Amino acid sequence: MKNDIILSGVGGQGILSIAAIIGLAVIENNLHIKQAEVHGMSQRGGDVQSHVRISDKPVHSDLIPWGQADIIISAEPMESLRYLPWLSSDGWLITSSEPFVNIPDYPPLEDILHEIRKLPKHRIIDADAIAREAGSVRAANMVILGAASPFIKMPFESLENAVRILFRRKGEEIININLEALRMGRKF
Repeated sequence: MKNDIILSGVGGQGILSIAAIIGLAVIENNLHIKQAEVHGMSQRGGDVQSHVRISDKPVHSDLIPWGQADIIISAEPMESLRYLPWLSSDGWLITSSEPFVNIPDYPPLEDILHEIRKLPKHRIIDADAIAREAGSVRAANMVILGAASPFIKMPFESLENAVRILFRRKGEEIININLEALRMGRKF
């Protein structure tokens, strides 16, 4: 079993929280994991990405080779396109439909979505609207993780448990909002 996942988005969208939840779920399942992340510009709305490699055997490198990612999970549609060279020919791209416009020459959204729709295996989800329905737009990252969860090779319950662990210091209300967002994303 192996799962090579690229997480992408913009600073403040919760990409590192997604990575932490996957990592906690991996530990619960006694799997091996390596992770590499770039988040130096996250405080200024810069790109954030993480390579997450999961396996039932030891993982020797934290970087996913080009053309080998099983999944790209993106909180921002344009950022998802940045990592297409890493996606395998049978890999999935799961992205939010809502852009984080942080540059003056952001391309037309429909052009970006058109490129994503060319992929044979993709999911475009209005994560903000679903998260708002779950109780907080800040849980959009959990919606996206939930939408990607059928392609992550571990029990969904492990992701739920990881949400409980990661958010426990923030209280029961935040845990429940994030669990609801995760479940609504999966249902999507």
